[in-house]
Amino acid sequence: MQGFFLFPAPYSLYFNTFAKKRVIDSMATSALYQSIEILSQEKGIDPGIVVGAVEEAIALATRKFYKTQENMRGELNKETGEITAYVYKTVVADEDEIEDPVNQITLAEASELAPGVEVGSEIRMYRDTSPLGRIAAQLAKQIIFQKVREAERDTVFQEYAHREKEVLTATVKRVEGQDIIFDLGKAEARCPKREQSRLEQFSVGERVRVVLLKVDRAAKGPQVIVSRAAPELVQNLFQSEVPEIYDNTVVIRAIAREAGERTKIAVQSRDKDVDPVGACVGMKGMRVQSIIRELRGEKIDIIEFSEEITTFAEKALQPAKVSRVSITDLGEKQLEVIVDDTQLSLAIGKKGQNVRLAAKLLGWKIDIKSEEEKRQEVEQQMQALAGGPTTPIEQVSELGETIIQKLVAAGITTVEALADMTPEQLEEIPGIGEKTLEKISVAVRHYFGHFEEGEAAEKPEGEAEVLTAPAAVGTAEAELENAAEVLEETESASAEQAEKKLDAASKSSVALAEELAEEQGVTAEEQAIENVSPADAEESEDEGGA
Repeated sequence: MQGFFLFPAPYSLYFNTFAKKRVIDSMATSALYQSIEILSQEKGIDPGIVVGAVEEAIALATRKFYKTQENMRGELNKETGEITAYVYKTVVADEDEIEDPVNQITLAEASELAPGVEVGSEIRMYRDTSPLGRIAAQLAKQIIFQKVREAERDTVFQEYAHREKEVLTATVKRVEGQDIIFDLGKAEARCPKREQSRLEQFSVGERVRVVLLKVDRAAKGPQVIVSRAAPELVQNLFQSEVPEIYDNTVVIRAIAREAGERTKIAVQSRDKDVDPVGACVGMKGMRVQSIIRELRGEKIDIIEFSEEITTFAEKALQPAKVSRVSITDLGEKQLEVIVDDTQLSLAIGKKGQNVRLAAKLLGWKIDIKSEEEKRQEVEQQMQALAGGPTTPIEQVSELGETIIQKLVAAGITTVEALADMTPEQLEEIPGIGEKTLEKISVAVRHYFGHFEEGEAAEKPEGEAEVLTAPAAVGTAEAELENAAEVLEETESASAEQAEKKLDAASKSSVALAEELAEEQGVTAEEQAIENVSPADAEESEDEGGA
């Protein structure tokens, strides 16, 4: 008897009773209802929903078979599994109260079918379902599948609709085109191409973490949409790897991410003794390296958060070194960042990625300029404030159309800008050589020379007149003549006083002429020669010859 156990009478009686109860329960429940229960458990829906779908399908199939518009219902017997269909009509007092002859019956007619019936109650009249046939069964099958599918979608919606932005663990089920289908356990989820990282490739059966984006009830396929590119995934990974973030000692204030490329994360410590960046990096970078491996090598910049927006902007643009940050528009949240000329490309990043992520992290618009660009902008603003003239380069006709086109293509559109350029800068323009450079120089000089002549011709009143040396001599002679006239007209003046006046006028005119001559670099002898008329010159030559 080794290896066998004998139960005492009470235990054997208990097991016999339990077995009999299971047999009775299985006999009481039909095979059809058992199948409905199994289907309900697999789909996660209430068995009553499936039973209702079966009854509705039978009623519709029966109505279509008998080609009637009467109200019809189906009924499933849980014990026997028998499905019946019946027409029900509402009992009214007499024919005067009948509004719908198809679905109403008088009390007299109802009493013949079912004695004791009352007004307002319903009377059933069963229809035979045995002759329905294959077409009716197919129709019932479609209706049942449709109802079950709708019930399943409602269940999935109620399960996941309130869990948006939550990180779930899913299993890769299959790949459909560019989309990945994940199994969440109770439902399938779809990850579209735009929500995937370009660095990641998954195999069927692999378990990964995904972010639940939304539940789309109108979708034909899986209605749960998940993502591997959402910033919440990075946040969840840091919470898993960094204990200080998990216990809220270090807080993640902002995340900006471009999946598969780079992520910027701003952290802040609530404890002054805890370094937020160091806590996230970990000893020898172990913590952040673990997250980078999970993201298949995506770069991560960890930045310390600052309430001062200018300081935060300097840190957000790392690894570039920022010279200065200023707020240009507080209402529109716009910043102007000035960097050294050598740091401009690093601050902008590859295809503008660094400044784009920094702007997303800050929530402000960022305008990056180099020191040279800012200097030129300030100069232009000063010129605009000073009201400096700007003349289109097309007005210099001596340049020619070909040269003008080359200059305009290089961004030189005004004569003033052309005049400010050095010969070295002009030679850097494609198509500008030495001969062209000389032609440009001559044309610009001629243009400004004509411009100055025009200004002299249109000299405004009250402007001081500058006398040349010949003009000064003529003025002195005029003064001498005036003095002589004064001498003649003044009879009362003595001869001695008149001579003194003449000497003073003569000396002043000569001194004025010599002073102007010295300013213009002309000697007194040369000036005297220039002032001699041709007739006087001939007389002097004759005298010399004599």
